[in-house]
Amino acid sequence: MDTSPNFWPGALTPMAEDNASSERTLHGALVDVYGIGVLLLGESGTGKSECALDLVTRGHRLVADDVVEVSHESDRIIMGRGPARIRHHMEIRGLGIINIRDLFGVAAIRYRKRIELVVLLEPWRPEGEYDRLGLEEQTYPILGVSIPMLRIPVSAGRNVAILVEVAARNHLLKLMGVHAARSFAARLTEGAGGEVTTTDLPTFSQDDTE
Repeated sequence: MDTSPNFWPGALTPMAEDNASSERTLHGALVDVYGIGVLLLGESGTGKSECALDLVTRGHRLVADDVVEVSHESDRIIMGRGPARIRHHMEIRGLGIINIRDLFGVAAIRYRKRIELVVLLEPWRPEGEYDRLGLEEQTYPILGVSIPMLRIPVSAGRNVAILVEVAARNHLLKLMGVHAARSFAARLTEGAGGEVTTTDLPTFSQDDTE
């Protein structure tokens, strides 16, 4: 295997459009989390690969890291996979290239998976505006298909893998018609007598007195 810096495709082409309009290459990581295909996107250095590795150690399955090839399965279904020459491998800063199949076994990998949720990792900014209620339904377009998207701010000490797990669980509940944020907002609206905003949120004490 060529171990030169230029071998790893992500170092050369973080995002490239294929000739065929039905295919595309994205710079990110794709993991099967509780049966939900979660595509991790974000700037270089936001911890996409480390998050994917953390998810694998927690029992989830890696589909692709660094380079994700996406294509249409049908008009509304987008599939993702890793390029054949780097399939099942990850580039972890400080460790180098590792083989997930060899380290964790065949149960820790998948060859392809439908992309159902996009998680955009971004550096946390004090002035940033982040959704506190979970009522904002954002999407990320891939090949003309709008995929549900969440923005997760990343900072030192945050366990991003757990947040992604919860996001996948919450997405499963939404698919079953259970929307915790809407139910919570509805209860607040009944008491407030109007539309709920973030200023209407109750203040939860961080002191554990029980």
